[in-house]
Amino acid sequence: MVGKVTRERYDELVKLGRDWVETMSRAQWRLGDAALEIEPLRSYGGVNPSGKDDLFTVSESIRMFAEDVGLAYATVRTYRWVASRWPGRCRRAGVSFTIHRILASIPDEAEQFEAVSNPPACPTGGPPRWTHDSAKRVVGWKVDSPESVQEKVEAIHDLATDDAVAAVVITDFLRRPDVATKAMADDTARHAVNEAQFDRFRQEVQFTHQEAAPQLQRMEHGAEFMDLVAACAQFVATAGRIVPNMKGEHYGEAERDTVGRGLARVRAAADWIEGAVMRGETGLDEQLAKLMKGEGE
Repeated sequence: MVGKVTRERYDELVKLGRDWVETMSRAQWRLGDAALEIEPLRSYGGVNPSGKDDLFTVSESIRMFAEDVGLAYATVRTYRWVASRWPGRCRRAGVSFTIHRILASIPDEAEQFEAVSNPPACPTGGPPRWTHDSAKRVVGWKVDSPESVQEKVEAIHDLATDDAVAAVVITDFLRRPDVATKAMADDTARHAVNEAQFDRFRQEVQFTHQEAAPQLQRMEHGAEFMDLVAACAQFVATAGRIVPNMKGEHYGEAERDTVGRGLARVRAAADWIEGAVMRGETGLDEQLAKLMKGEGE
């Protein structure tokens, strides 16, 4: 089954649909050729044989033709332009007018005429043929159904141009551990997050301790400083989220030992950070190095 019909009926409808598209394309070509006959395409600022500027008369003629045949002016104008880009001998049967319209954006005519005769592989199997998206990829347009990672990324960017939407999307994505890990592996992304955490921390301190505001305003925070502040803030925030939910939990001796060893490493790291910040002691002795690595516990 395909949708609500059998595969056989679907194949019948595809064949009929291609015939209908071919009929529709012939009508579009004829309308474009007719508009081109009424007003041959000239370069911008072109003049008619009398030497008078014809930009406005071209517009009026095509508009009149569009209204008389019952189509929008912009539609007929597009048909006319596509017809001008594809002389009759270069048009390919079996390739829709829409595909020709997209490929008409290829600047080089030789490349354009070559492209239409060399369709890409069919995504669903079968002989090579053009699809709407495959033609868009050739000319560098955004596709309707993204397939590659880059196309999907671009689609997400398009949907998240609003900062409020982007903030919700990023928050949701960072709740996925694997995504958060990969994002924090990027130095630029990590420092941006850390700087945001530091700025939030500074705002909270200013709000609760107004006397500290002038000193915080004078802080020059480099990447390492912001990373440290962010790490401390993250640890406290994580503990604040987890510990209250541990009420009523009972842990065995092995579990308590595991947490105890982790806390010993946290304390050692905290002492090391304090020594580096307060006294400039950034060295790591052998015992501390082993403890930090979880050795000799």
